[in-house]
Amino acid sequence: MKKLVDPPHFPKPRGYTNGILCPPGRTLHVAGQVAFDKDARIVSPDFATQFLLALDNVIDVVRAAGGGTEHIVKLLAFVTDLDKYRTAQRALGEGWRARMGSYYPAMSLVKVSGLLEPGALVEIEGVAVLPLEE
Repeated sequence: MKKLVDPPHFPKPRGYTNGILCPPGRTLHVAGQVAFDKDARIVSPDFATQFLLALDNVIDVVRAAGGGTEHIVKLLAFVTDLDKYRTAQRALGEGWRARMGSYYPAMSLVKVSGLLEPGALVEIEGVAVLPLEE
């Protein structure tokens, strides 16, 4: 059972956890995912749509390795526009809850000047700790 770590003298985190102490398991590092469809095309110019599909793609990698959203312990999001992120927070919150429920792993968000894929506004990478195989 993982333990969420939020020191009592820190401000209460909103939308993330400060740390997660993980039990023994198999660590999966998920490469940065963008809002690609099956044909490697960016699906939409809409920020929220891109963010949530990039998150879906991270989740798909975790599931392909035999895990679930509850095994994701760290996410790092790279965004090209902080104002678009802030404007999309309601849609992102609804989409997050539909995918992750009320679970928030340790997370960071970084503004970057650009991403490798033309048209990409968001890239998300992650770390999951999957149960040991029996």
